[in-house]
Amino acid sequence: MNISLSPRLLTCCNFISPGDRVADVGTDHGYLGIWLLQQGIASSVIASDIVPGPLSAAERNVEKYGFTDKMKCYLSDGVQSIPRDFDVLVCAGMGGDTIISILGAAHWLKDSKYRLVLQCQSKAPLLRRYITDRGWRIAEETVVRDGRFLYTVMEVWWDPGHNLTVGQWYFPPALLENPGPETKEYYRRVTDNLRKAIAGQKENAPQEYVDALRELENLPPELDFLKEE
Repeated sequence: MNISLSPRLLTCCNFISPGDRVADVGTDHGYLGIWLLQQGIASSVIASDIVPGPLSAAERNVEKYGFTDKMKCYLSDGVQSIPRDFDVLVCAGMGGDTIISILGAAHWLKDSKYRLVLQCQSKAPLLRRYITDRGWRIAEETVVRDGRFLYTVMEVWWDPGHNLTVGQWYFPPALLENPGPETKEYYRRVTDNLRKAIAGQKENAPQEYVDALRELENLPPELDFLKEE
């Protein structure tokens, strides 16, 4: 019986290459890793969670689907208690601040031998600013619709010197490499949310919001398609 994944987790899997050794941090029930093994994509999976309950569920699922030889589970705060022999780190379904805390506690991830696949539920601008300010580059980012929500999934490489502007924290250039049907809607949602936040706080609105909105409202002519209905 094959595992069924949500659209956002399937999008994360699209960034995994055949033969990759994957570390799925915050694995929950372990479905992402099991799916990758079922499809013959990942060669091995390290699955970790900080909470014993979900990790136990993941261990049961690994045994149920017959992958105890290829998928190992670890109780770990981020990557602190897992082996380092992987190619791709996946962090999905958590807040941007949580992902930042995971990366901040693992300076050894600042290495070109690792790729990061990040899908955050909140605070995406904060995460984009953090990773690019510290030497990672967003190689690709795509918008995915999951129910009524729009999320993004980003592939990140260690490649210093690719800082973003304040507007790009909210809508990065990587989203325009391969724009999909939800890219324009994501742009509209980002700018609408900035306008609402500024209007709600009036003269107390953070300067970051004001600067980001100004930048995103004054895009070069070749990006005017983002504003089209």
